[in-house]
Amino acid sequence: MAKKSIRIRAQIKGDVTEVKALMSHEMETGLRTDKKTGDKIPPHFIKEVVCEHNGKQVLLANWSVAVSKNPYLSFKFKGANKGDSVKVSWTDNKGDSDSDEDTIK
Repeated sequence: MAKKSIRIRAQIKGDVTEVKALMSHEMETGLRTDKKTGDKIPPHFIKEVVCEHNGKQVLLANWSVAVSKNPYLSFKFKGANKGDSVKVSWTDNKGDSDSDEDTIK
């Protein structure tokens, strides 16, 4: 994908870091039909989301067709410091992928 499809923000409060990510993706289930042709629209969905803190995995999510279009993900974890990096990556069922990184504020 040419355009970044993830917007991420990471903020620490006390000893807990909250990460918020908004991902742009159509998330087709494969159950809808094209109104013009009557053909089924093929499935196209994010199947894996990986979140890393300074290169170490802190979250792994396996998704499927039940996740809505342009999904929003929010999670918290401990053990980070201001200035550390947080990276969110996704891969979809067609092999497309994207990632974005933020510095914890």
